[in-house]
Amino acid sequence: MDVNGHGLSLARTDERYREMVGQADIIHADGGFLVTLSRWFDGAAIPERSATTDMLHDFARRFEQTGHSFYLLGGSEEVNALCAAELRRLYPRLRIAGRRNGYFKPEDEAQIVAEINAAKPDVVWLGLGKPKEQEVALRWRDQLQAGWIVTCGGCFNYVTGHYPRAPEWMQRNNIEWIHRLVTNPRKLFWRYAVTTPHALFVALTRH
Repeated sequence: MDVNGHGLSLARTDERYREMVGQADIIHADGGFLVTLSRWFDGAAIPERSATTDMLHDFARRFEQTGHSFYLLGGSEEVNALCAAELRRLYPRLRIAGRRNGYFKPEDEAQIVAEINAAKPDVVWLGLGKPKEQEVALRWRDQLQAGWIVTCGGCFNYVTGHYPRAPEWMQRNNIEWIHRLVTNPRKLFWRYAVTTPHALFVALTRH
């Protein structure tokens, strides 16, 4: 599962989310905020950010060579379809086993799991937003036959260009969150202007 400043804040206020993160097989620092914070404390600092938005492309480039496949689950129908099309354009040899938007009811889940298993993807990218994608990942973990379930938030929107990436210098200095806040204030004001200070408080108090 990916964790960033938003996730760190949510883990303090939502006990269920905290428990879900604790059940993940792998937790990686999606947010540069956590990389910077880790340098302030004793112990091993996180060496670098592993942004899910970049990881998706890293997997795609590698999977072009290995023949492994993706399943894209999440986002609106428009964004999901455009993301699949853009990945096919960027990585012509990448196998996309299937895709589906992220709008479904609890009673649809058994059918969706069956459809994903029938498609036999190697990685399911789960872009449903926190905490829903974590809930679904854990609920489906023992049912899905895919090798990996990767929670990826809004990364499909970055593939399509609906969300712009920050300049390289901001990414290198772990302040991409500022760019995201400025370019999408209506959607992200609460997340970054409120949860980032709270995440800093959580890290500093550490209890």
